[in-house]
Amino acid sequence: MKYLVVSDIHGALDSTEFLLDVFVKESIDKILLLGDVLYHGPRNDLPNSYFPKKVIERLNQYKDKILCIKGNCDAEVDQMVLNFDIIDSYDGILNDISVHLEHGHHLDEYKGSNQLVLFGHTHIPANYDKDNIHYINPGSITIPKENSKRSFIIWEDHTLSFYDMDMNLYDSYKY
Repeated sequence: MKYLVVSDIHGALDSTEFLLDVFVKESIDKILLLGDVLYHGPRNDLPNSYFPKKVIERLNQYKDKILCIKGNCDAEVDQMVLNFDIIDSYDGILNDISVHLEHGHHLDEYKGSNQLVLFGHTHIPANYDKDNIHYINPGSITIPKENSKRSFIIWEDHTLSFYDMDMNLYDSYKY
């Protein structure tokens, strides 16, 4: 399967429209949202394109194509307006590898044995090994931090490819 891996949309309509355009143009099967979908959070400035009601409308059109993880800025009311489930974390097999998906604000508590962990939260792309587990963070598609670019991942077969919003490939992980 082909996945679009994204985190930290924070209610930005331009980010949402961009991702849905990539989803369609690249013939992607499923979107993995790693949290912080609608609200910008108290530590972040309001995104330039902050229109959470429109983000809700657009994402709900793809409700059967989304696996969504709850972020630290996601609330119960978000589940009331989104037509897809927001779950705390996910453990399973995707593209022949054992994965754990979470937002990342409790990553230090992860004690599992999955081969691959996908997380968000930091707004900084990451691609590293620790204790025989590979960790990947797509960064934030809306509010990048530490001089990173707005970014996301396309995961096809056994390769996770990091892209910026100009569709420049800048990193990858192959297992």
